[in-house]
Amino acid sequence: MGSASAAAQQGVASSPSFAMVAGEASGDLLAGLLLDGLQARWPGLRAQGIGGPQMLRRGFEAWWPSDKLAVRGYVEVLRHYREIVGIRDRLRARLLAQRPEVFIGVDAPDFNLDLEAALKQQGVRTVHFVCPSVWAWRAERVEKIRRSADHVLCIFPFEPELLARHGIDSTYVGHPLAQAIPLQPDRAAARAALGLDAGETVIALLPGSRASEVQYLAARFLEAAAQVLRARPGVRFVLPALPALRARIEAAARAARLGERLQIVTGQSHTVLAACDLTLIASGTATLEAALFKRPMVIAYNMNWLSWQIMRRKQLQPWVGLPNILCRDFVVPELLQDAASPRALARALLDWLDAPEKITALQQRFTALHHELRRDTAQLATDAIEKVLAG
Repeated sequence: MGSASAAAQQGVASSPSFAMVAGEASGDLLAGLLLDGLQARWPGLRAQGIGGPQMLRRGFEAWWPSDKLAVRGYVEVLRHYREIVGIRDRLRARLLAQRPEVFIGVDAPDFNLDLEAALKQQGVRTVHFVCPSVWAWRAERVEKIRRSADHVLCIFPFEPELLARHGIDSTYVGHPLAQAIPLQPDRAAARAALGLDAGETVIALLPGSRASEVQYLAARFLEAAAQVLRARPGVRFVLPALPALRARIEAAARAARLGERLQIVTGQSHTVLAACDLTLIASGTATLEAALFKRPMVIAYNMNWLSWQIMRRKQLQPWVGLPNILCRDFVVPELLQDAASPRALARALLDWLDAPEKITALQQRFTALHHELRRDTAQLATDAIEKVLAG
């Protein structure tokens, strides 16, 4: 018997209503991929809440845009605290008045877990997509996850066992990006799309998708690029920028005087990663994307000093970058806070360019990681959500 028929027999609505919250560009991408699976299972579904362009493209009704929640770091969150809490309060009231069949919080745990707890207490079923990284930061979140989520969709294979120890139901669904990104990216096609020569050395600069990240990282990345260019005059740089952050990035680029050696494009981060030989990249989901594109990288991060002091005390592992966490080793360099100087970043990039044998070994490791994370995420996630609906 097909899953749709089974769902009907169990009383699951043929056109269920879902509420979703995705809090930034990476969450919007994950939520968009999840919506593909949900809409294939329930073509008439309604989905509303907080989302971005990937979700809107799939018919999602956004009551607020996801970039309202795209704030990282303790001090930065405090600056926006009243607005964010106000949005959450109004959203909770609206959801309790309209009561979706299931609420799906996509990442953004600081926003979503409290909202999920309030909804669950009032009888709304809740799913959290992307297990908060309790294995890397803030282990105290485990109890909050148990109070908040009826079910957790895990994107890394070791997470369900960890959650089960604390009585939390979960399903490993693989990482959606591992399904979306081809095992063998087409570098030639990506370069043609960006107008890049096939034989030139291309370095991608990805200083983040949040305004606070661009504030702290863009100038460092561009100055590092200028230093690389002095050592290797033939190198080209490509920087994908969100439309809202492009003006700020262009101002930093003018200060770095990279001229025609830098190409700033709107969006297209996957095309840029497919096209490049190497990337200088902000710590976050984008580092996993770079690993799935089999690209060597230098991971960097810099934030408000007080936020950094608080964050580092909550770190449980020696690694910060997702490729290193998943490989359980420093397979790529991490330069954080004061260590992320333009000079150090440039040196780390040049080290990769001087070590083709290391790049080959890294690509083999990233290919094995890609296979491990590659599952039919949309199908597995939808199966799990259907069980929550029928429960």
